[in-house]
Amino acid sequence: QVQLVESGGGLVQAGGSLRLSCAASGSIFSISVMGWYRQAPGKQRDLVATMTSGGSTSGSTNYADSVKGRFTIFRDNLKNTVYLQKNSLKPEDTAVYYCNVAQYGVPYWGKGTLVTVSS
Repeated sequence: QVQLVESGGGLVQAGGSLRLSCAASGSIFSISVMGWYRQAPGKQRDLVATMTSGGSTSGSTNYADSVKGRFTIFRDNLKNTVYLQKNSLKPEDTAVYYCNVAQYGVPYWGKGTLVTVSS
């Protein structure tokens, strides 16, 4: 199995920046897609950003309309870590952020990290 551990969440003021990290460990052989989702209180879990993966390179990226131009997803293959750089944060970005990867069609989820953006 693949285990995912998120880090980097916390309290930040509106307009500030955070970088979330998701470290993968375990039986890692061929991850096809990795991404970030978030869930705010009373709302569904929504996609934030995804990145396809092929070998040592990444493929296309996809972002939710609400974060385009502000968030960037990238990875470090040597560290088996995917990141989410979050700039120009807004109070509406407050949510629990979950890391997700897929390997051989099987999804894996982290336990989440809370990001709170104050106005």
